[in-house]
Parts: sequence; structure tokens; C-alpha cells
Amino acid sequence: MFRNLRPDAVLVQAVIAGALSFAHLHDLAAAAGQDGWKAWAYPVSVDLLLVAAWRRMRTDAANRDAWLWFAIALIASLGANVATAGMLDLHDVPPWLRILVAGWPALAFLGGTLLAHAPSPEPCPEPEPAEQPAPPDLTVERVPEPAPELPSAAPQDIGLEPTPTPTPTAPAVPVPPALLDHARKIADAHHAQTGAPIDAGTLRTRLGVPAALADSIALQLA
Repeated sequence: MFRNLRPDAVLVQAVIAGALSFAHLHDLAAAAGQDGWKAWAYPVSVDLLLVAAWRRMRTDAANRDAWLWFAIALIASLGANVATAGMLDLHDVPPWLRILVAGWPALAFLGGTLLAHAPSPEPCPEPEPAEQPAPPDLTVERVPEPAPELPSAAPQDIGLEPTPTPTPTAPAVPVPPALLDHARKIADAHHAQTGAPIDAGTLRTRLGVPAALADSIALQLA
């Protein structure tokens, strides 16, 4: 564990600067009449308020209170450093400085309480994915399959009487109901115009179906 620790120039500089600022705050507090452990508590209070305000600024940059308390703590730290650099006689501290040092604990307590109980910023809600419109229902009409053509009758031998073909009572090719209804409408219109029933050839031309299917439809319409 200790072998992984390496000297860092930034860390060393931060430790030195923190120690000097801590000592200056202690000396100023002691000169203002705060002796004993109280003089050591002042630098801790100033530095903790500075850190608390900085952390609140990082989580909520728009919080003006955090910026205000950060500026107050920074001014207190810089003021102690300047005052102990020969700008002020520590053996004869003015009354207004004693008042500021004596009132600092209450001011730091107020700032720390406000920073601790400040509401945290609410995270921005993620945008909901836009709903894609449902594809329209497509109804595909199935084209009826062409019926196989009926085999032609074999020629009769000469001298023999042809055998009468029985009249079919049912269509040889199945007809879809929708196609049959459409053919019936065409047959009714043809009968209304010509006064005669429609034949299989006309049905085949009007419907665009094979001859066998047109014959089957004509049988059902007869």
C-alpha cells in the first residue's frame, strides 16, 4: 500500500498552503483574544465552510448561496493571511477585528446549516422515445386460382350413334362466393340491357377467368 504512494507536486503544494493558512488563522484568532483550543478551532471552521461551499457549488452550480458562503470563507482566509503579514499589529488588535473574530462562529454555523439543508437539484428527466405509428392494416385479396381445363371429348366412331352426355347438376369447378356474387350482378345487368341471359363466353370476357371457371359460373347462374 505504502509502496504505491508517490510524491505529487500539487498535493505537496496544497499541504504547505493549507498549513500556512491554518497557522495564520490561528495567530489572528489568538491575537483577537481567542486563546487555547478556541484559537485552533477557528482555522478548522473557516476551512470546513470553504470545502462545504465548494462541494455544493460542484453539485449545483446555479446555487447562489453556495457562491456567497464560498466568497465569505475565502475572504476570511485571505484576510487572516494578509493581516498576519505585517499589515496589522497583533499586539494591538482593533476592536472591530475582535468583533469579527468573536462573531465568526455564529456566521459559520449559519452558513454550514444553510448549505447542508439546501435542496438538491432534481435530475433532468430523460426524453421518452417517440411512439412509432402502427402500420396500416393491409387486406390482400387472394386471386382465385385458375381451374384446370376439362379434357375434350374423344371423337365418336363413324356409323355409331353418339352417347348422350348427361347434364351436370353441379359445377365441375368450385367457384368462390365473392366471385359468384360479382358474376350474378354482371348477369343481372346484362339481362336488364339485352333481355337475354348472359352466356359463358360473355362471362369469361367480363370477369377475365378461364373458360372452365366461366362455364361453372354460368351453370350456377342458370
